[in-house]
Parts: sequence; C-alpha cells; structure tokens
Amino acid sequence: MAIFLNKDSKVIVQGMTGSTGMKHTKLMLGDGTNIVGGVNPKKAGTEVDFDVPQGPNGQGGAPTSVPVFGSVAEAIEKTGADVSVLFVPPAFSKAAVVEAIDAEIPLAVVITEGIAVHDSAAFWAYAKAKGNKTRIIGPNCPGLITPGQSNAGIIPGDITKPGRIGLVSKSGTLTYQMMYELRDIGFSSAVGIGGDPVIGTTHIDALAAFQEDPETELIVMIGEIGGDAEERAADFIKANVTKPVVGYVAGFTAPEGKTMGHAGAIVSGSSGTAAAKKEALEAAGVKVGKTPTETAKLAREILGG
Repeated sequence: MAIFLNKDSKVIVQGMTGSTGMKHTKLMLGDGTNIVGGVNPKKAGTEVDFDVPQGPNGQGGAPTSVPVFGSVAEAIEKTGADVSVLFVPPAFSKAAVVEAIDAEIPLAVVITEGIAVHDSAAFWAYAKAKGNKTRIIGPNCPGLITPGQSNAGIIPGDITKPGRIGLVSKSGTLTYQMMYELRDIGFSSAVGIGGDPVIGTTHIDALAAFQEDPETELIVMIGEIGGDAEERAADFIKANVTKPVVGYVAGFTAPEGKTMGHAGAIVSGSSGTAAAKKEALEAAGVKVGKTPTETAKLAREILGG
C-alpha cells in the first residue's frame, strides 16, 4: 500500500524542460515513476528523450521519450495524469500551481524553494476556494516516494526499500537520513512536507493517511522549531492515531528569535521551541529521540528490528 502516490499514478512535470526538471525527471523515471508528460507552452508538441538509468528496483535502464504539452489541462486530457511535480522558478510558481488547481489535478508536488510566502498563501487559499480538489505538497520540499512504486520529487530512490514505516518530515535532509538509517526495515511511503510558514499538506494530513494505510505499522514524524504544527500534530495523535509514532524535532540548540534554515523555523519566547514540541509529543505517547540516530533506534526497538 501507499499514501498519495503509487505504481498506478500518472505523473506530469511542470518545468520538465528546464535543467533541474530534466535532471530529476530522468532520476524519477529510473525509480519506476510513470511519467506521462511535461508541460511547457513554448515547447508543446515536442518530445524529450531521456537516457534513463537503471533504478534500484530494476526499473528504467532504457531510453524513454516523454511528450510535452502546452498546459496541465491538455496533459490531463491526453494522458489521464493525476500527479504534477513542479520544478518552476519561484517567480512563476504561483501561476503554475494555480494552473494545476484549475485543471483539478488531484496532487501537485511543489519542489521549488524561495517562493514568496504571499504567493504560497494565495495558491493555498485558491485551492481551498476551489473545493480542495488538488492536494498540494510543499512548497520547498523534497516531494514524496513510495519505494518500489513511484517517486514524485527529488528524494534519492536508492537509499531505502519498500517496508513497514511511514515517514512525514518538514526537513528534506532529515528525510533522507531517516530513510537511510532504517533502510533495512523499509518504508511504505515517505512524505517531505516542507518547512515554509505556509504549506499545503501538513503533518496531520500525513498522520491520518498513515493511520488508515494497512501496511504502515509505525510512523516516524520529523518536525523542527517554529510555529505550532508539531503541537497540533500531538493533539491529533492523542485523539486519532493508534499506531506507534516516533518523533524527532530539529533545532534544540537554535537561538531564540533567529530564523534557522527553513523560513518557518523561528522561535518566539517559549512558543515553537524544540523542548516545547518534544514535551507535547511525549504527552501524546510519542517517543522522541534527541538525535536522528536515536530516533531510528527507537523505531527499531518498537518494530523488533
């Protein structure tokens, strides 16, 4: 099983013909992702050839030609696409996400870093006003992967395998580290939600999906300082999640009042500190590690691996 993404997902790439889009489209194809098209109005009607590498699960390894469409709506009409991955420069990202929402694509994965918070808030509100028919993951995120099935984003496909753990994380780098630390057990799905002040899919959304996924036996949740998302997730876990949850909060040594790395990682007084988040999660029955490695050890102990 998987959440949000599986082997049957039909993926398009907005911004596929740019250098970053080309690089990661090739890697996603190597991971077995069913990429059915790219979107670029200036190159509509052309095709892009990819020399696809052999993926970790035996996928890929053969030249693949991907058609380019003039719009998301045309791509959906011609291919039945249900996922879009966006590698669009920050200045044009709002328009690209709005286009995806207007086309009612079920999932839009916004990889781009540096999108203005005002723009993120605008396309989040637009999706809500349109009835939330499009789930947004990101922005400023590594995307999501269901190992052995599909990869929508920039998560390395060769650092883990299919397994029993569900992972939701604000941090891209810590997503990769946790997947590698627990690679022998493997993951049902891993979702990088991004660390900007305004994001689409939240910890709570992923927790709810993992709770319903029959093949996810344990959930790892990675948060970081700033805001109250982890405290709200703790309340949700207490009320709704019966599966074991292990957590890690980045930023125990961060100075107060200073933005650290992610735009949303800023502490004000006692609100948003790593200690406050750890306390809230532990009160909800979540075991919280002091380091990523200790967190992986806690997960291993619970699963008996």
